[in-house]
Parts: sequence; C-alpha cells; structure tokens
Amino acid sequence: MKFCKFYTNPEKTETQWGIVEGDIIKTLTKAPYDEILPDGGSVKLADVALACPCDATKIVAIGRNYYEHILEFNSEVPKEPLIFLKPTTALTDPDGSVEKPDFTNRFDYEGEIAVVIGKKAKNVKKEEALDYILGYTCLNDITARDIQYADSQWTRGKGLDGSAPVGPFVTSGLVHNKIGIQTYLNGKKVQDGNTELMMWDIPSLIEYVTRYITLLPGDVFTCGTPVNVGPMVPGDVVEVVGEGIGTLRTTIL
Repeated sequence: MKFCKFYTNPEKTETQWGIVEGDIIKTLTKAPYDEILPDGGSVKLADVALACPCDATKIVAIGRNYYEHILEFNSEVPKEPLIFLKPTTALTDPDGSVEKPDFTNRFDYEGEIAVVIGKKAKNVKKEEALDYILGYTCLNDITARDIQYADSQWTRGKGLDGSAPVGPFVTSGLVHNKIGIQTYLNGKKVQDGNTELMMWDIPSLIEYVTRYITLLPGDVFTCGTPVNVGPMVPGDVVEVVGEGIGTLRTTIL
C-alpha cells in the first residue's frame, strides 16, 4: 500500500492523508497509524501538492551505515550505530526547494531510505521491529559538509532549515533489506545503493535506537547513505529514487 499526505488549500496550511492508487488518491479520515479509514472521497494525484508523508516529532538518523561511504571520507568504522537527530524545521516537501546558505562551501546530497514509524516504539526487539513501521520513504540528508567536520558533533551541519526533504510517498510491505536507492544530480546518476549493503539492517537499528529514544507515530527514521555523496549548487535538481517508493525531487536555490 502506498500512502501520501497532500495539501487541501492553496496556502498549504491544511493537509489530508490518502492512499495512492495509480493516478488517484483515495482520501482517508485520519493519519493511517492506528487504522486505515477511507472517507469515500478521491482526488487526482496531478491536481494536488504533496506534503512530507509524516507527522514527525523528530527525525532520527544513522550515520556511516554503508561501508563504502565510510571509506570515501577515510572515516572510522563505528563499532555500533551512530545516531544523530535532525529537527522538524529540516523537513522539506516533495518537489520542494532548499536554499544553499552562504556560510557553507560544501552543500552535499545524501540519498537515503527512511522509515515512517506507525506506532509508539520503546525497547523494541528486532524480531518485532517491522510491526512498528508504517512504511518506507526517501530522504535527502542534506549536509553542510564543511560545517559538519568543523564540529565535534553534527547538529549544525546536519540540522539546517530545509535539510531533510522527505517523500514522495510511504510504501508498506517492501522487503526491508532489498530496497534499491539511486540519487540523480541534474539527471545524472551519482549514487546507486541497496539496503542489503547496510552494516546494520532496519530491524537491528530500531532495536538499538528504541533502547535510548522513544519513537512516536509519524516520526522519521533514516538509515544512512550509500557511497558517492557530493556537492550541490544553486540551480541543481536532485532526485532520490526509492525502489517501490517513487522519486523525491528537490531544487537547490
């Protein structure tokens, strides 16, 4: 099943959840966390502006989860998952735009597969972790690389306003360790990965994170980027393509 969240007014102040079936969205009475309740209505997908398909109180991210990505920066291989947070002010809608700040000289894309949490998760065992997932989506973990490496922790370089485009859809039922992901910069493929290459798989990560942090329905949990991250400049268009999910497109201003 493929879920979306879309704006219902031109001012983009009100949203509604729906189920995507082809070029139609079948509208829901509420977010699909507890139960899925269609209201009998529908709209054309082409007629709406999509919003981030989440209701995040936080964005929990994992760093250095692909071995080849670690090598490209000559970084230390972590002995256990490396957690950092991005604020909700980092969220950017599908087909949105992100402004490159003038204080960074290296503004990088990082295409990732992310999870939207479906129910409250605390001290979850990995054998049960998939039960806590609403579905899978795409995220671009935009990073001010020079700022990131100037600091001992990553909040400033990773938490910039707009630095977490998410979407376009949330797809349930995917095989968590067989999801392909590609990133395109101005139409050229620059990243090509798969969740089967992750050092820690999604159930193991959920078990690890929920030992320390409670995940709530609608939270976003993103799982790390494959090799070949790179810089963006104003005018660039970045597309993160998740197998079975769709294309997350972002324009850099």
